[in-house]
Amino acid sequence: MSALDWNREGLIWPHREASSFVTVGKARWHVQRMGSGPVLLLLHGTGASVHSWRGVMPLLAQHYTVIAPDLPRHAFTRGHDAYAMSLPAMAEEIAALLRALAVEPVAIVGHSAGAALALQLALEHGFAGPIVGLSAALRPFPGPMAQIFPAIAKALFVNPLVPRLFAGTIDLAGGTRRFMWRSTGSRIDAAGMACYRTLLKNPEHAGGGLAMMANWDLPSLRERMGEVRNPLLLVHGARDPAIPLEWARDAAGWLPDARLDVLAGLGHLAHEEAPEKAAALIAAFLAGQD
Repeated sequence: MSALDWNREGLIWPHREASSFVTVGKARWHVQRMGSGPVLLLLHGTGASVHSWRGVMPLLAQHYTVIAPDLPRHAFTRGHDAYAMSLPAMAEEIAALLRALAVEPVAIVGHSAGAALALQLALEHGFAGPIVGLSAALRPFPGPMAQIFPAIAKALFVNPLVPRLFAGTIDLAGGTRRFMWRSTGSRIDAAGMACYRTLLKNPEHAGGGLAMMANWDLPSLRERMGEVRNPLLLVHGARDPAIPLEWARDAAGWLPDARLDVLAGLGHLAHEEAPEKAAALIAAFLAGQD
C-alpha cells in the first residue's frame, strides 16, 4: 500500500505550519500544535485526521495550547502495529505520546470515536479533567449487531485487498461529496472535502480505519461508564445519521456527570460545519469547570 506523503498529499493540509512529527518507539506521529496556555487535547474520529479541527483549533488556541494528533495508522501517523488498534491499546499509545511531548492536558475534546478514547484515558490513565464529546460514538450497536458488526469489520480488515478496493470505489459510489453527505449528513467546506477525498482514496489510511473498527469494543466501555467521574459535555448534531440523537441521549444517561447539547440542522461533522458554535460551546463549558 502507498502511504500518504507529507510533501505531496500533505501540501493541502490546513495549518500545515503548525505540524510536526514526533517519534515514540517505532511510531512516527503527525501532530499539530498552536496557541499558548493550558493544554487541550483534540482527538479526531475513525477515518479522519487533524484536518477535521481546522476551524476549531484557531478559535480554541486564543486561550489554550491546542494539540491534535493523527490517530495511529491514520493519515500521516504511521508505525503502529495493525493489530494494536483496540480501544485500550490506542489509549495507551496516546498516553505514551503525551509523555513524549511532556504535556498534561487540562481537558480532552474528542469527535466520534475520539470521545471513547477520552473516556478510556480517564478510566485507565488517570485523566481527571473535563471531556467534550462531539457526536460521540459511545453507544454499542444494539443487540446482536454488537457482535456482528466488529466481526464483519475484522473479516474485511484481514483481507489485504479490501482497503484498496474500498479506496477505489469512492468515485464509483458518486464521489467523495456524495459519500460524505450520505454517511455524515454534513456539508463542509472545500478545504475539508479535499482532505477527505485524499484520505478516502488512500488504501493505507482506509486500512487504518478498518483496523480501528475491527478492534473496537464499546460494550466493554459501556460496562464501565458508571465509573467515569469526569464532567462531560456531549454536543450532537440533530441531523447525524451515523450516530442517532437517541443514542447520544442514552450515553448521556449512562455517565454520572454528563450534559447533552443538541445543534439543530447539523450532522455528524457539526464541528466542521459550524466551528464557531462548537468552539463557543467548548470554551463556555471549560470556563464553567474552573
